[in-house]
Order: sequence, then C-alpha cells, then structure tokens
Amino acid sequence: MPVRVQLDDLLWQRRMTLTDLADRVGITLANLSILKTGKAKAIRFSTLEAICRELGCQPGDLLSFELE
Repeated sequence: MPVRVQLDDLLWQRRMTLTDLADRVGITLANLSILKTGKAKAIRFSTLEAICRELGCQPGDLLSFELE
C-alpha cells in the first residue's frame, strides 16, 4: 500500500498507548487500530486533526506516501 500510517512510531516516541490516544481523541480503539494497521480506507479530517493535536504532530508526520 503506497500510503503508510506511522502511528506506531509516533506513539512510541511519545510513550503513549493506543488506548490512551483513543481516549484522548474520542474514537474507538477498534477504529484507531484499523488506522494503525493500514487497513483504513479513509480518515475524516476531524479525526486526523484530533490525532495530530494530541500527538503534537503534522499530518505528514502521521502519513507518508511511498513511491513504488
């Protein structure tokens, strides 16, 4: 998949668990897990904004595009 979600790296750097982030952002752990594993087909801008706000990052820190 050319779009890679780097949520694991950001969580590790901030010493935060997926559960912590789900609670802070207000989305289910299951939906956040789907995003983390790269199985999500889409993400709402409001969700992306909330994740970036809680992690103190930019969307480009969370998502990357890999040329094949």
